[in-house]
Amino acid sequence: MANPIELQEVEVWDGNMAASHALRQARIDVVAAYPITPSTPIVQNYGSFIGNGYVDGEFVMVESEHAAMSACVGAAAAGGRVATATSSQGFALMIEVLYQASGMRLPIVLNLVNRALASPLNIHGDHSDMYLGRDAGWINLCTCNPQEAYDFGLMAFKIAENMKVRIPTIVNQDGFLSSHTAQNVRPLSDEVAYSFIGDYQSKNPLLDFEKPATYGAQAEEDWHFEHKAQLHNSLMHSDIVIEEVFNDFAELTGRKYNLIETYDIEDADVAIFALGTTVESARVAAKKVRQEQGIKAGVVTIRVFRPFPYLKLGNVLKGLKALAIMDKSLPAGAMGALFNEVAASLYQAQGTQHPVLSNYIYGLGERDLRQVDLVNIYNELQNNANLGKLTHPTQQFIGLRGPKLSFC
Repeated sequence: MANPIELQEVEVWDGNMAASHALRQARIDVVAAYPITPSTPIVQNYGSFIGNGYVDGEFVMVESEHAAMSACVGAAAAGGRVATATSSQGFALMIEVLYQASGMRLPIVLNLVNRALASPLNIHGDHSDMYLGRDAGWINLCTCNPQEAYDFGLMAFKIAENMKVRIPTIVNQDGFLSSHTAQNVRPLSDEVAYSFIGDYQSKNPLLDFEKPATYGAQAEEDWHFEHKAQLHNSLMHSDIVIEEVFNDFAELTGRKYNLIETYDIEDADVAIFALGTTVESARVAAKKVRQEQGIKAGVVTIRVFRPFPYLKLGNVLKGLKALAIMDKSLPAGAMGALFNEVAASLYQAQGTQHPVLSNYIYGLGERDLRQVDLVNIYNELQNNANLGKLTHPTQQFIGLRGPKLSFC
């Protein structure tokens, strides 16, 4: 039995330490990892927990992130509770094996500390890696701060391991802005946290010496389509279990999370839609423009990037007059990925009144998004709302040096 850690009612943790304690409290059988900034402290902390006798599981040090996810697949297939952490280029190297994990329905938990993708090399945070993995067949959960990195780190196991789901799950948090920012975190005791997650013993481990079998074998045109369709169907319906877990967690802690979360949206004419730490900054700006300029401003975010809550989100947003969708990743020759998802949500929404949409590209390589930038966006949205049409190009780059870039 591992040694207990006596936690205070309020701990001062950064997002990485919060994620590490969630892994420790889950009593994981295997963590396999290769370090990369800014996620390194998650597995570094976990390694210290093992060294000090606070964890009974195995920590497998491998030669690359590809090997890390491969080891996780093997351990999960053998019936273990398994997790890892990575960022950016490491996540890109894992991508091949991410598809193996989801295709084999292995409930691995991955802490993805969001960071820019090269080239050029950049160790700071944007959502490039989050977007890279959006079609890999994993559930994607989104957090805004260290408390949420901890909470979602616990809930991820309960979601992924549910027999109605059985899909690997990513917990996203912003590199440095969350991962390295210390805030008050209210943890659960070790006993309560583990009781919430529950014991894990795979009912049907894939690897069984008594019943040898091959997995991930070829399935050409005969059955490949059916395998992928089943995964998609389960992923799209996993929101039912996700909401159940959110509700169970709220009953335990009083901290309630929803698939879609809003701020001052009830009477809003204009709103910003964003992910991660930007959500909290946008709330500050929304409050400011309401008080000082009388702009009825709101903020909307989602807790689950995959499965994307199309119908529910469309019905939340359809009454707005103007909406800004904030993409913290290079669109690479298109509208921002989040912009496209939100536009699809509104296209399916009931009714004929849809807001005027704008796409703002910002924060690449962790370029600062200032309060003045957010206030200016709200003012542009108000102009769009007043005229009922765009008063600027659909896509704009915010905080960029040199000539202003805008498209469409």
